[in-house]
Order: sequence, then C-alpha cells, then structure tokens
Amino acid sequence: MGRLMTLATCSLNQWAMDFTGNKTRIIESIKRAKAAGATLRVGPELEITGYGCLDHFLEGDLFLHSWEMLGQIMEDPVCQDIVCDVGMPVRHRNVRYNCRVIFYNKKILLIRPKQFLANDGNYREMRYFTPWSKERYTEDYYLEETVGKITGQRIVPFGDAIISTRDTAFAAETCEELFTSNAPHIHQGLNGCEIFTNSSGSHFEIRKIMTRLTLMTEATRLSKGIYLYANQKGCDGDRLYYDGCSMIIVNGKCVAQGSQFGLDDVEVVTATVDIEEVRSARFAPSRGLQAQNQPAYPRIEADVALSEPKTGPSPLDRGPSEPVTIRAHSPPEEIALCPALWLWDYLRRVGSAGFFIPLSGGIDSCATSVIVFSMCRLVHQAIHSDKTHPATKAQVIADCRKLCAKGDDWLPSSPQEISGALFHTCFMGSINSSADTRRRAKLLAKDIGAYHTDMNIDTIVDALTKLFTTVTSFTPRFKVHGGTPAENLALQNIQARIRMVVAYLWAQLLPTVRQRPNGGSLLVLGSANVDEQLRGYLTKYDCSSADINPIGGISKTDLKAFIAYAAKAFDLPILEEFLSATPTAELEPITETYVQSDEADMGMTYAELSVFGRLRKVHKLGPWGMYERLLYSWGKPVPDEKPDAAAGAQPSTTEQQQSTPAAHESPETAHAILPRGLSPREIRDKVLRFFHFFQINRHKATILPPGLHLEEYSPEDNRFDLRPFLYPSIWASWSAKKIDAHVERLEKSTEDKKIGGETA
Repeated sequence: MGRLMTLATCSLNQWAMDFTGNKTRIIESIKRAKAAGATLRVGPELEITGYGCLDHFLEGDLFLHSWEMLGQIMEDPVCQDIVCDVGMPVRHRNVRYNCRVIFYNKKILLIRPKQFLANDGNYREMRYFTPWSKERYTEDYYLEETVGKITGQRIVPFGDAIISTRDTAFAAETCEELFTSNAPHIHQGLNGCEIFTNSSGSHFEIRKIMTRLTLMTEATRLSKGIYLYANQKGCDGDRLYYDGCSMIIVNGKCVAQGSQFGLDDVEVVTATVDIEEVRSARFAPSRGLQAQNQPAYPRIEADVALSEPKTGPSPLDRGPSEPVTIRAHSPPEEIALCPALWLWDYLRRVGSAGFFIPLSGGIDSCATSVIVFSMCRLVHQAIHSDKTHPATKAQVIADCRKLCAKGDDWLPSSPQEISGALFHTCFMGSINSSADTRRRAKLLAKDIGAYHTDMNIDTIVDALTKLFTTVTSFTPRFKVHGGTPAENLALQNIQARIRMVVAYLWAQLLPTVRQRPNGGSLLVLGSANVDEQLRGYLTKYDCSSADINPIGGISKTDLKAFIAYAAKAFDLPILEEFLSATPTAELEPITETYVQSDEADMGMTYAELSVFGRLRKVHKLGPWGMYERLLYSWGKPVPDEKPDAAAGAQPSTTEQQQSTPAAHESPETAHAILPRGLSPREIRDKVLRFFHFFQINRHKATILPPGLHLEEYSPEDNRFDLRPFLYPSIWASWSAKKIDAHVERLEKSTEDKKIGGETA
C-alpha cells in the first residue's frame, strides 16, 4: 500500500448575503470532514457570500464582510489541522476577483483567482469580476488587517500556483474552468500536480447532470489524478437551483458521489485515496516528454502532509475507497425533486404561511400542485427516515413546525398533513367551465391533502361586462355568438384577470379564515409552462401572474411525463384523468360543434413549440436558419406504409407521424408526435407563425413571475434570454422575403419536373 489520504468535498445550501449562516455551514462542513479523517476540505464557489449576490458584488461592504467571516472561520478551533479551500470574492489592487482562499492552521497559503469566467446563459460574472489572465504567475497581496491580525501575515501570494505539501501537490480550478477546452488541470497535471479541486456554482437544468459528470470523470481519465468537485446545493435567492452532486474521482473513476438534490444544508463527501495510484498511472513515456517540456508553475510550500503516517492503520484496517457507479435521476424524477426543494427553500426563507394556487383541473396547475405535494413528501420522509443526518432532521423538523404553525411536540403523520397546513387550492369556475375539470380539481386536492375551496366568478364577470355596456352602450359577444375576434378575446381575458385578483385576496385572507396562529399570508404560485411563455399563450396579468412559478422552465411534454411518473410513484391514480384530458383554457362557451383547445388556439402543438424554442435559443437560429433546418427534418417523406388495399389510399404528405427526433430536437420530444413530410410552404407557414406570436407577445416575458430555470430554451426575460420586446413585423421582414423566394423556387422546380415527366 502506498500513501493513503482521506479527502473531503462538500455541497452547501448557501444563501446569498447570509454571511453568518454561510459561515456556520462552512464550519460545520469542516467539522464533519475532520471527523471523517480528512486532511483537505474543498467547498463550493463563493461559499462565504453565496453565489447569487449579483450587483451586491459591486459593493465594498460585501468584501469587508467576506474577510470578517473568513477570519472567524480561520480562528475557529474546529478549523485547525486541516487544509481548507474556501471560496470568496477578493479585491486586489482595486480589481475584483472570484477567488479561492487556501489556508492551514491560521495561515493563508494562497489566494487563487478564477481565470475563466462564466459569462453566458444565466451567468454574468464579467459584470462583477475580472478574469486572472496571468497564467503561472503570483504577486504579493497585502492582507486585510481583520485577517492579518489572526494569521500574523502582512503579505500572502495571489495568483496561479500549485501548492506543494510534504507528500503531494494540489491546485485549484473554479467551475467554468473545467468546461473550457484548455482547462487548467491539464497543465497543472503535467507539472506534477496530483490533486485538483474544483469549486462550483453549477445550476441545475433537466438532463444536464450527465454532461457535468462526464466532464469531471474525463478530467482525470487521460491526465490521471484525483479530482475533488464541490458544488452548491439549494436556492440561494434567485431563479436557479443548485443540485449539489459533489464527487471525488481517481484516474477517471468515481470513488464517492454526493446526493443530487436533498434537504441537507450541509453534505460532506469523503474518500480515502492512494496517491501512488496516480503516480503509477502516469507511466507513459509520451506523457513524460510533454511534462518535461511544460513551463513551470510557481510552487507554494506548505509544511503539512496530507497522507496518513506510516505508523497509522494497517492496509487490513483501511484501504482506498472502491469505485462506485455514478447515479443520475431520470427527467421525471428531476422534476419531482428540483422544483419541490426550490419551493421548500423559498418558503422557509421567506417565512410565509404556505402556498396558494388557482387549481383549474388542467395539467399545468395539476403539475404545480403535485410538485408541492412532492415537497411535502420529501419533508415527511426526511423527518421519519433513519438515513437522515441528525442535524438535517433537526433543521427540517424545526422548519416544518414553524411553517405549519404547530407546537414543539408535533410531528406530521403523513405528507397530506403537511400539505393541509401549507397548501391551499381553489377552483374558480365560470359558466364556461366543465363539470369534469371541477371534479378533477376537487379530487386532486383531496388526494394530496390540500385545503380546497370551490367558487364561481360569473357574478364578477357579469358586473364588469355590464359596467362596460352601461358606459359604452356596447355589449361584447363571444365568437360562437357572432362576436368579433376582439370581443371574443376581451371576454376571455376578463375571466383570466379576475382569477388573478381573487387569487391574491384568497392568499392574503385564508390563513386568517383558518385561524392560523400569527396569521400571515400565502405565496401565490403560477402555472404557465415554458412553451406557453415562449408562444405568449397566456393573458397578461391573469392567474399566470404570481409570486413565483415552479414550472416556468418546464416544457409541456416533460410535465406530462412527470404526471405519468407521479401517478404511480406518489399513488395518485386521479392523475391519469389529467393526462387524458384535452388541454383547454375553458374561457369560451362550449357548444355541440366547438370545444376550446389550447393547441388549436395556438396554431401549433406543444411538441412543435419545444422544437422551435430549442432551435431559437440553444442553436441560435433566426427565421431563415430555422426554416432551413426544418426543411431537412420535417420535410423528410413519411415512412413507407402499405396503402389501404380496399380504398387504395396513400398517406397524406402532411400527416403527423411518430418521428425520430433530429439532432436539434430535445429528448423530451423523443416520444412526441412531430411533423414529417411537410412541403416547403407548410414549413414556411409554421416557422413564420411561430416567430409572429413570439415577437408580438414578447412584452409578456417582461412581467412573468420569477420562475425556476429548468430548461435551456427558457424565454425568461430577466437574465437568461435577453431580447427586445418590440419587434418589426415578421411578415414584412427580410427573413420572410428570403424564405418566400426560396419556397417559390422549390415549388417552381417541383412543378417543372412534374410537367417534364408528363411531357415525356
């Protein structure tokens, strides 16, 4: 047996600007790491401040408080005799940097600034920080007095360096640096570095986890080494959720993996590794030649050994941790976990009396309600499970009692009991509502234990329309009664907007009605999915307006998959009825010949919307680029089918067929019905129709309630999808003219071939 060492990484549920709470969780993680025998502990990115401080990173107070918290961490007795890698922002020569501070026994070994900043999608790090561009270079940093008086240091190294201990060498990466083509660990490894730490604030997206896990394992598969990955966990005050999943990897094999999601505020992952395995694996002469020719890194000498003394436990008592199989949740499981835990973090930090949602009987509000129920299930499980860490169990019990307004000896007997205290639903029916939706809403609320009310809003609608008629002498009518499109839309919108006003009234007063101790008010939940927001298929300031929206980043197809999963996993057979029901807003009168349908109203299917959204955002295609791409995938002929022998019929070229998704189509559309065999003109019509509605409804994105970011084609206007909200008409645009000219050339070419064939 070579040199054994126990290393620790962790996932912390940090909260932006919660300096005291963040410090406490950092110290607790160090305590647990030491208890496991670890000699090196690494934590998440910017863990002292929390990652999502945004423009607070421009304030001097934040840097001052960071040093004050670091000083308290460094002098805590728990934090001695272990090398610690802690994340915080640092100002050096009046330049702001995102840094790792590495210390041991009240001495700072190195301040390592981040070299490559995340500056796309949800990230704007270059708004706050400057990347460190001086590779393999350090300079003097004059230490703040608040920490200098603890360390006895006036000057410490600042820059890009490797730390050499008595028995190994390690260096730091920070989040985005792993995702770059020329990652620092490549050159660090060729310079003899054997342990790499990566501290991240990597947010969750559906289906993203395997991309991240693969990158981490590949980081040491070629260059060999030990990789410690730490990630934040939880909601730190923004639209993102960080899913943890910290890992320790040795030579490309995972030997320890933390949980993805969870109610733990502190989770420490440890593994015992043999440093000789790294040295043995780096045997190739070609690697030796590359290493020999690498420019040297500065070395920081640390008088500490990370490995156990040779007089320690024998190999029979303790050996290296064995490789484990990497775990990843399925998309429906991710939806059951991530939004639910985001809601729990939000609720316990805001301290509201619970949640309220207008429960329509449709799949979107149903999915939102089931996510709240999933939250209640997770809380109940954490309270009653023997596997829950004692500190986590105590925290969850305290939070649950406080939020449910219960006594110190109360424990919930079921998830439904928690739901009954925290979750409130209401069916706000009208003359256009069906008996089926009212019944489904009532049964779902009963099964998940929610406090449910049932009402009609017709009297309020009638009062407003009569007021309009009294003032204008004009009586608006629905289109089925001969009204114009403008009248029809106005009569639908007034119902939707009334529901928003009623929702906030109910949310403010229901805790009082239920005589909840200390009263309080409820958070109103929105239930507009990502595809409806993309298309703008929602009424501005209707019941989609809310305090927060847990499904604002989830596609309709993924929501259906989640409901199908939850029907069995949560034992909720009523959900099968929601899956089979036609999506409808129920804002127009139902007649013998007309029933309102979402997809008919939108002029496109939810599966098509998912493809449009991914091409627009992920593949960065405008109208012309999207038209070109879909000519290939949606213009393919329908798969050969035998014609009906009796009728001799051929399949229509526009028939919707089960298709295999093209490369640009997301996995959630793999089972969806997508167009095939469309003509160029049909594809042109679909593309331009999508951009028409996206553009004219873009103003709605500016007022969407804060929604959890879960999908990479989200149209969220706050930070992720920055676009104008006032566009010129797509129909008169240069893109449309270019598409039209191309369609005409293709149609003429087809017609010429047809005429030529007939002549021959």
